[in-house]
Amino acid sequence: MRHLNSGSKLGKQPDHRRAVLRSLVTNLLEHGRITTTLTRAKAARPVAEKMITLGKRDTLQSRRQAASYIMLPAVTQKLFSEIAPKFADRAGGYTRIIHAGNRVGDNAKVAILELIGYEFKLKEKKEKPKKEEEAEVKS
Repeated sequence: MRHLNSGSKLGKQPDHRRAVLRSLVTNLLEHGRITTTLTRAKAARPVAEKMITLGKRDTLQSRRQAASYIMLPAVTQKLFSEIAPKFADRAGGYTRIIHAGNRVGDNAKVAILELIGYEFKLKEKKEKPKKEEEAEVKS
């Protein structure tokens, strides 16, 4: 019986599962928005919210706890300087999961995990010089 055993094991050994979750949380805090499977998003959400809560406390102990989990020191710094102050007056619920259909290769359910207040920015495309202009430049 699985009474009170919630959460998914993600089909991985404990060390690998922890590494996957650390990577997901680090990337979420670095980029503000990640696309992953629905199960992984649901597993990473509570961990990410705990990291933001540690950021809101902003004590030496909380900095050490966050730094021991987050993989990049720059992301830890960003958590305490930029992300946590945005959520200072919010009592939880720092992330959202948006269902994004199924993946083409294996039909897995895909979801977008993002921080509340994240603004999606389209990347500007670099204009390629036309072939006529390239010929003129070369001659």
